[in-house]
Amino acid sequence: MILILLGPPGAGKGTQAALVSQGAGVAHVATGDLFRENIRNQTELGVQAKAFVDRGELVPDQLTVRMLLDRLDRPDTQKGVLLDGFPRTVDQARALDEALKERGQTVDKVLNINVGEEEVVRRLAGRWTCRQCGAVYHQVFSPPKKAGVCDQCGGELYQRDDDKPETVRNRLTVFNQQTAPLIDYYKGQGKLLEVNGEQAADAVGRDLLKAAGLPAGR
Repeated sequence: MILILLGPPGAGKGTQAALVSQGAGVAHVATGDLFRENIRNQTELGVQAKAFVDRGELVPDQLTVRMLLDRLDRPDTQKGVLLDGFPRTVDQARALDEALKERGQTVDKVLNINVGEEEVVRRLAGRWTCRQCGAVYHQVFSPPKKAGVCDQCGGELYQRDDDKPETVRNRLTVFNQQTAPLIDYYKGQGKLLEVNGEQAADAVGRDLLKAAGLPAGR
């Protein structure tokens, strides 16, 4: 079984991918990890990918798909695989579909973690960092004892540009531009399954397993 996990920034895809892969006994394949592994091991595909990375260019879709297909041939994927981080666009989804078709395979289900924009902003734009020791706080989930002051060293807390609400909203805009068509693409194939991502993490994990038809502890 080949599953794809989708969701906006702040949806907790990394956490949920681990929960689903462990609970269902399928391999978790994150494309970012796959790039780093191939480049570190200097595989043929890794050497090709590194040439693009070193030039500051995007790794071509076809090269990424070849890495994924190579990963699907390993023994730990025999029960299934959960793809995390790819595809991100309709063009990538089509390239993946074509490559899988040549192998007599197909994407079985696409799990989309739904989280509203305001909730994403609340999760991602609440982080504050200590200027002195680098300790990280969250104004909702792990606030400092005294606003603006680090519990550990008494240093001043500040918000990095990446954590500011306007930056988070810009990231969401880019995500929605790329992913909305991708969601429609898989919905048109009858493969898209939506899960409420604004629940507790374990509840989201259970719903993902249920949507995929994979009982925990398989």
